Amino acid sequence: MATATTGLTIDDFEQLPDVLAHNRELVNGELVDVSGNIGNHISLRDGLVELLRPYVRQHRLGRILSEQEFEFGENAHGPDISFFGTAKAELFDGRLRVQRFVPDLAIEIVSKGDRFDALFAKALHYRRCGTAEVWIFSILTWQAFVFSEHPTVVLVESQHFQSPLIPGFSIRLSDLFGMI
Repeated sequence: MATATTGLTIDDFEQLPDVLAHNRELVNGELVDVSGNIGNHISLRDGLVELLRPYVRQHRLGRILSEQEFEFGENAHGPDISFFGTAKAELFDGRLRVQRFVPDLAIEIVSKGDRFDALFAKALHYRRCGTAEVWIFSILTWQAFVFSEHPTVVLVESQHFQSPLIPGFSIRLSDLFGMI
């Protein structure tokens, strides 16, 4: 659902008070409410971050963030989990609400209010803007949808979350979903 504020730029969004920007993304100049996270969503997001962050740090692969806004064209989106490699590390500015680059990997978790077609469109937008790989996790079906340079893949609970962007890391989807 869009709010009354329209015609905003990324710079305008950056300057908004936290109370106006919280749980909102900037889409086509409008502030759009993003669904509030429920317990299972938060558990899956936090569990995956807890697994990925130390692995990525130990292997000096880059950085893992959750709920960080990035500039996708004229829009600002905050994937549930983002990864960017060491090549983009110098671009990260911890003082900004919106990072002025796209992550290498974006992970979205289907929330209660999400529509699959809208989430798939968002994943394709991330890819068009330069994100190498996008994963969408469905808690309801225990599936993952993978968007990359290859044809879209649907993984089931017996398969693994593993990305060539984070070499050596792997977790079976049933183990991942079993954490919630």
